[in-house]
Amino acid sequence: MTRPRMMLLGAAVLATVAIVVAWLVIDRTDDDPISGPAAQLAEEVPLADGSTTEPDEDWVTRTAADRQIPVRAMQAYARTEISQREEQPECRLRWNTLAGVGSVESAHGTLGGAGLDAAGVSSKRIIGPPLNGKDGTRAIKATKESTALHGDEKWDRAVGPFQFLTSSWDQYGGDADGDGEANPHDIDDAALGAARHLCAHERDLSGGGWVKGVFAYNNSMAYVDKVRSIADSYAK
Repeated sequence: MTRPRMMLLGAAVLATVAIVVAWLVIDRTDDDPISGPAAQLAEEVPLADGSTTEPDEDWVTRTAADRQIPVRAMQAYARTEISQREEQPECRLRWNTLAGVGSVESAHGTLGGAGLDAAGVSSKRIIGPPLNGKDGTRAIKATKESTALHGDEKWDRAVGPFQFLTSSWDQYGGDADGDGEANPHDIDDAALGAARHLCAHERDLSGGGWVKGVFAYNNSMAYVDKVRSIADSYAK
């Protein structure tokens, strides 16, 4: 994506997409230290009356408006926090961490003029540049499975609101919305995959495990600091 095109997304998006697919594009190393404070945790998502799986609708709508997050994306983040209470309660994931990552990776599924439909699927597929070994990228050849996700028959690419590679999606992806398909282009499924990635290795994201989790998502302290800053702003 060229700089002029990025500028069209507006100042709010510019603040979040500078490293939109950096964790998948740049040839990562382990030189950066695992250090620094965790992000401030947002309040726990309240449940809807009589439900153990759905967030309070008024809370979602109000929080989305206050933080300028698309409502459909906010629903996915809130639902994922709730589901993680059951799947990995020791992780103590909060929605604002997912929102921080989702903001950096794809401006909450709106990068490049995309939007989310009622089912949470991007109206326009968000696909990263080819990982062909050029411009600091790793060289990763496409497979039949990965080509089905991004259309490139030669090189692999990151896909979806949380910019998953096929290998990572195979490890962490899931069907969050019960439609019978684990789809990285679906923000519900992608948010679940991101949560599992962040919570891997029994991390506790309420403390020191937060930095380690986000660093594992992208081995860059600049990325960690960016996500922390955005997650902190959402927690207020």
